Amino acid sequence: MTEDESPSDKPEIEPPPFFDKREEAEASFWRLKKASDKWREDRVKRVLAQEGEGLFTTFGRMIFVSSCIFFDFIVMIQIPVSLGKTTLSWAIYVTLLVMAIKYQREFYDNWFKIDISQIDFDQQ
Repeated sequence: MTEDESPSDKPEIEPPPFFDKREEAEASFWRLKKASDKWREDRVKRVLAQEGEGLFTTFGRMIFVSSCIFFDFIVMIQIPVSLGKTTLSWAIYVTLLVMAIKYQREFYDNWFKIDISQIDFDQQ
């Protein structure tokens, strides 16, 4: 570089914008809103579907979830404690915990599943 040339003399070339930031931000907002609306609609449908269920079903659901939490994190934690807190005992615990949660979820779906397919907000 010579003395006559300075770094500011060169014209800076900006790369062409590939995406319009405003359009992408708006599109992102609408995608988030659509996902949020779907989740909210499903939640409202589940609440409305529970209106007609009996008291024993409601309490049964709460007792089942509470007993699952108690079993998973109080009773099953005795596996690594009794086996000496080794890596193998924690691996056994995690494996059994995953299997227990899988079966508990199946039981929950069989006993307490709520049918929201009958509720449709789009009918007018």
